[in-house]
Amino acid sequence: MSEATLTSTPEHHPDLRQLALLATGSTGADIERLVRDVRRKTRRQQRSPTWSDLEHALLADQMKLSDDVRWRTAIHEVGHTIAFHDMGIAEVITVSIGIGGMGQVVSRQHNHLRQTQDWLMRTIACMLAGRTAELLMFGEAVAGAGGYDDSDLAKATAYAVAAETRLGFSDHQPLLYRSAAGSINELSLDRHLADRVNSRLMEAEAMARTLLENRRDVLVAIAMRLKDVGVMTGEEITRLLIASPGPRT
Repeated sequence: MSEATLTSTPEHHPDLRQLALLATGSTGADIERLVRDVRRKTRRQQRSPTWSDLEHALLADQMKLSDDVRWRTAIHEVGHTIAFHDMGIAEVITVSIGIGGMGQVVSRQHNHLRQTQDWLMRTIACMLAGRTAELLMFGEAVAGAGGYDDSDLAKATAYAVAAETRLGFSDHQPLLYRSAAGSINELSLDRHLADRVNSRLMEAEAMARTLLENRRDVLVAIAMRLKDVGVMTGEEITRLLIASPGPRT
């Protein structure tokens, strides 16, 4: 933003923190392009760019999704967020939707946790919680949770495969170590391994569903706000979760 001379108006001076949040997920090149576009537009209007111009430009980048897709994406990302918080797996930094036509949860894993089998299952549940939130709210899930090697389903499956082949958590041959190389491909060759991995995934999905069913009201409340504002901080979400009744045990 340094190449632009920005002025503010008394009527509207957005917090710089909000601008930074709106830029979540954007690269340096994205921001440079956006600032150039703002400068070009305001130059034609024979005036200097303002912070409001940047805010509107950032919001315009987020508004490319239809209302229906924004709502579904918000539900998906807030599902992940609640699971991270209530499962105690990670600290959520920001949650955003609409950037690049997608949603994103930026989180920081709690490194002090013992990486037991319980930790692993809770971690898998968090990875599946976005899709699970969609199933809970809409009765179906879109393909966005899968489809590529860095997707929610791919990550969850990789963790479940590791539990069965490398981490010593399997009930079947727990001391047998299999190399990570090609372990995912073993699922198509080893039906019994695929069954055990799938059972873990189903168990983790059930954990996520139980949690989100008990958090349904706050899931909807946070998703409604995220749909409207596009990005929220972890601190704001934590306050809302603490203020609402916790999951029943």
